[in-house]
Amino acid sequence: MKCILSIDQGTTGSRVFCFGTEGQLLGSAYREFTQHFPRPGWVEHDAIEIWQGVESLIVAALKESQCKESEVLAIGITNQRETTILWDRRTGRPIHNAIVWQCRRTAARCTELKEAGHARTVQERTGLVIDAYFSATKIAWILDHVAGARERALRGELAAGTIDSFLLFKLTGEHRTEYTNASRTMLYNIKEKRWDDSLLELLQVPAQVLPEVLPSASEFGRTRGLSVLPDGIPVLAMLGDQQAALFGQLCTRPGQAKNTYGTGCFLLFHTGSDFQLSKNGLLTTLAVDGKGQVAYALEGSVFIGGAVVQWLRDYMHFLAQAKESEEIIRDLPDEDEIVMVPAFSGLGAPYWDMQARGAIFGLSRDTSPAQIVRAGLKSIALQSLDLVRAMEQDTNKRIETLRVDGGATANHYLMQYQADILGCNVERPDNIDTTAVGSAYLAGLKAGLWDEARLRELGSGQLQRFSPQRPREWQEREIRYWHKAVERSRNWSEV
Repeated sequence: MKCILSIDQGTTGSRVFCFGTEGQLLGSAYREFTQHFPRPGWVEHDAIEIWQGVESLIVAALKESQCKESEVLAIGITNQRETTILWDRRTGRPIHNAIVWQCRRTAARCTELKEAGHARTVQERTGLVIDAYFSATKIAWILDHVAGARERALRGELAAGTIDSFLLFKLTGEHRTEYTNASRTMLYNIKEKRWDDSLLELLQVPAQVLPEVLPSASEFGRTRGLSVLPDGIPVLAMLGDQQAALFGQLCTRPGQAKNTYGTGCFLLFHTGSDFQLSKNGLLTTLAVDGKGQVAYALEGSVFIGGAVVQWLRDYMHFLAQAKESEEIIRDLPDEDEIVMVPAFSGLGAPYWDMQARGAIFGLSRDTSPAQIVRAGLKSIALQSLDLVRAMEQDTNKRIETLRVDGGATANHYLMQYQADILGCNVERPDNIDTTAVGSAYLAGLKAGLWDEARLRELGSGQLQRFSPQRPREWQEREIRYWHKAVERSRNWSEV
């Protein structure tokens, strides 16, 4: 039996999947890893813990799939984007914990850049807004706060990159990345497909630390020196997780859109070869088309999506497991006025407000944990509503059907509420781990296992549809309460 190994490295956990040559899932393994919060608003990961977890997951996934190490044809990697690591090129050891995409430590630096008038230049070249979300200011922070790091970087001793490039380095020894991850750094010119010298100078990032950038479907390197895999297995695909989900949902043509519900929520709208700048707080990013070639997409990002359920579980202790969130609210009265704005890391699109803070409104003495859990679930859908409306304004197109994926879509209440609040159909595939599917599909495409037409056959599984059931008056009321709560969370310091 031959298989493709798909490494899906996420924000709170890693998965490794084995897919057969007909695209079928043969086996998988999952492990969470530690979240580090050294200061309020700061988020870090231990990159070595992540790598060691991936190694063990490769073994476990192969065992479950009953595939031998020698039967792995190719590897695809998909990853949490923007999260940044700097490591020693000789030893492979990070010089600092990875700074996670959610981390707000460089918010003040981003404010300085905006106040200095650089926002338009950054958007025109990278498709992004200036925000601590992206990698550039994280790289500069590590160089400035680890003793001797900037000098070592200039001497060529250090490598920088997003998680994909670090995993590739550990697998193959190569220091490379690809278009979609590079487009999230705030350093990459997505029109000209190159690191932008003027932005490197502005953001104080030396070119010596940056990886080579290849198309998303390329031979990035071959395994060597590993205890868990033989030498010579090619890494044929790398994609940021949201672009991988877009490909896994087979949204590869202009006008197709998907929303992923993971730690955050990410709505991507494929625009093909059309480079379009948003007027409504969205991002322009790189993606791939049905042949694995580079394309463009508009994207809206929610910082705290499914992570709100994790917070309710781990910090409020309202739940023992995330899957209980649907059960605990089942017997609640139909509606209430509780609204949660989970701006734990500020607000992403379309607000891009780094100073917003999380809040719960409408509390009374008899408010129950179950009501707060329901408000948390609603907040995921309501933030996604803001993305959809901004997308529709930018494209002048109504999204009639929203394709969805990610762990939180297993919650039926959330999916029905999403359909109701949007007033459109929501479609969920059988396999909601479409990030892993996307990297496997792209690796198989590069390996010549299948072409675009065959991919569409492989991806033509069953969909579950959620159709809107609520009246317009209910929808308007929910949205009005939500926007009032968002406004107050953004003005918290003035209260």
